[in-house]
Amino acid sequence: MRAGQASKPLRVGNCSGFYGDRLSAMREMLEGTTDGQGLDVLTGDYLAELTMLILGKDTMKDAGLGYARTFVRQLEDCLGLALEKGVRIVSNAGGLNPAGLADRLREVARGLGLDPATAHVEGDDLRALQFDGALTANAYLGGFGIAAALREGADVVVTGRVTDASLVVGPAVAHHGWGPTSYDELAGAVVAGHVLECGTQATGGNFSGFKTLPLDGRPLGFPLAEIAADGSFVVTKHDGTGGAVTVDTVTAQLVYEIQSTRYLGPDVTTHLDTVRLAQVGPDRVEVSGVRGQAPPAQLKVCVNTLGGFRNTMELVLTGLDIDAKADWVRSQVDGALTAATVSWTRTALPAVDADTEEGASCLLRVTVMDPESGPVGKAFTGPLVELALGSYPGFTMTSPPGPPTPYGVYRPAYVDRAAVTHTVVHADGRREVVPDPTEFSVVDDDEGRRPSPCPAPADSITRRVALGTFVHARSGDKGGDANLGLWVVNDGSDKYAARVTWLATFVTARKVRELVPEAKDLDIEVYVLPNLGAVNVLIRGLLGEGVAASTRFDPQAKGLGEWVRSRSVHIQEGLL
Repeated sequence: MRAGQASKPLRVGNCSGFYGDRLSAMREMLEGTTDGQGLDVLTGDYLAELTMLILGKDTMKDAGLGYARTFVRQLEDCLGLALEKGVRIVSNAGGLNPAGLADRLREVARGLGLDPATAHVEGDDLRALQFDGALTANAYLGGFGIAAALREGADVVVTGRVTDASLVVGPAVAHHGWGPTSYDELAGAVVAGHVLECGTQATGGNFSGFKTLPLDGRPLGFPLAEIAADGSFVVTKHDGTGGAVTVDTVTAQLVYEIQSTRYLGPDVTTHLDTVRLAQVGPDRVEVSGVRGQAPPAQLKVCVNTLGGFRNTMELVLTGLDIDAKADWVRSQVDGALTAATVSWTRTALPAVDADTEEGASCLLRVTVMDPESGPVGKAFTGPLVELALGSYPGFTMTSPPGPPTPYGVYRPAYVDRAAVTHTVVHADGRREVVPDPTEFSVVDDDEGRRPSPCPAPADSITRRVALGTFVHARSGDKGGDANLGLWVVNDGSDKYAARVTWLATFVTARKVRELVPEAKDLDIEVYVLPNLGAVNVLIRGLLGEGVAASTRFDPQAKGLGEWVRSRSVHIQEGLL
């Protein structure tokens, strides 16, 4: 990106993991700390399947919207500082309207008396292909469009729906001069992008080992990566910031929301089972050994449709006869509810002889969904409210009745690359079409899948303890599927290798169904990541039609890993 720097590592930081992340993070990352090392590039990830739905609803109100407006506020505050320090800004905040965002940023810059070269990447929006019922339809683009913009001198690059990792792949390609067939190097950059994309999740956020962190009240620092010419990199953070960068915090992000051991991207297929981690200093983790192969022939598309309307009410059940109270109120309203879907769930029974009223209570939750708003509006809330003086003793609700809210349904689709015109619009208005790869590969879906059956362990004395005794977890959503990563804690124990073997043997589809009874009738896939001491579990359909349409208590499966860690299992005494 700069003359004479091709052999030096590229320092890429992140300042946003989702639309709504910490607004001050951009300034924090640009200002840096006392180590004197700045950044070459600062990225911001604002998009997820749910975000695309939110932006799609924005465009229904105003066609000029469709981008992440918080990014505009951040640039207004920090653009001068970024230009002063020579830091390039790369973000997917363009969402459904990257051209509109680029124009808005130019307007903001003029108001500040600044003149940055602002480029944008487009071509991902496939609504013209008329996917059935689609509100939004966006192909996941790669990083070569971003690289082209940076090579032409862009100070700010905004995109639509590129893969999250592309925000890092593009700058690395531009800096190191990699080509489309530099598969190992590209795969390394994909892993770097995956580690950085969710912000502070790589520095201790949502980390099951949080008690090992310096919990001193400081906000967690956002991560950065120093990417070498061979695709290896070091994950770190600015000195003096909160949290930590350890093998375990990095592993937690690596196993987040993946599927098999082959990570399919538009630029490269990354072999996640080749990733190697090493702690090389305080808050410094080296990632090396990553291998890649040609990408798949088709591009994945994020399709969001409007599924209908939903509403929820919660009733409080207190004291004795909890089941009888729940049965009575259900029988009183079931016949009156006309919504297409009615789902009832109840939290755990309260403790016997509880010493607080809250401790003696539990919640009965009812969620309704329908293609039309009527059945989930007053037709739903009315029959419940009317029972306030005529149902079980202690009848009360946690909130007043609310209006129906629309919900969306996400589904993946796939298109031939010829259907997509990956285009860079440079700062001077020139349009450049990014060529497609010329080599492709087909991946065996069974690669890396846990062998079944594994050899049975020798008989030994076991103890019944929580799985989390020496196992970390991180979980999340992939559409309607739940992803659960489990790995052995890196605590320096001489039992580490034996524990890794035990975990790979222990975690089977059958065992997952025991630990997660909700999954007893679902398809489950288990993949082994031996270099990380990990297994990755995919539970198909646990989240129904996805986060926006799920009626599950934890619709994004964020707490699934912590629940599984809390389950009691038999572990050989010699491993404890």
